[in-house]
Amino acid sequence: MRTQPNIVGVHLLFEQSGHVLLQRRSPESPFAPGSWHVPAGDLEEEAATACAVRESEEELGVKIDPQDLRLVHVLHYRDAVAGVPRMQLFFRVLSYSGTPRICEPDRHTALEWHPYAALPSPLVDYTAVALTSIAAGRPFAAMGWAA
Repeated sequence: MRTQPNIVGVHLLFEQSGHVLLQRRSPESPFAPGSWHVPAGDLEEEAATACAVRESEEELGVKIDPQDLRLVHVLHYRDAVAGVPRMQLFFRVLSYSGTPRICEPDRHTALEWHPYAALPSPLVDYTAVALTSIAAGRPFAAMGWAA
């Protein structure tokens, strides 16, 4: 068996009173158009926490100290269409400064708090698996891999 590189995605969980902050992706988005998703981005040449800090500023205009991030879930995901393996890291944001707002209106059309018990539809498929797992206290899930 040969090794295969995985794309690493970094996801942010802003939570309050049993609700999670979600963004609706633009209808013109090449990935999951019109679907709800947590703030996220792909890891570049940086630490995962640095990516989380960068994405929070780029997408929401809020500042996070890397020490205020807690890794709460890892989802090993294989895209059914492209077959690309991805390691999705989900970080809970314990504290931040600023008020979340849409900073990339070309990429996101709405920003709302949703209860874990009533997540909106459509929701990015792997995000639904991760949020359900997080709510159940499961730190790992796999999706899209042969049994």
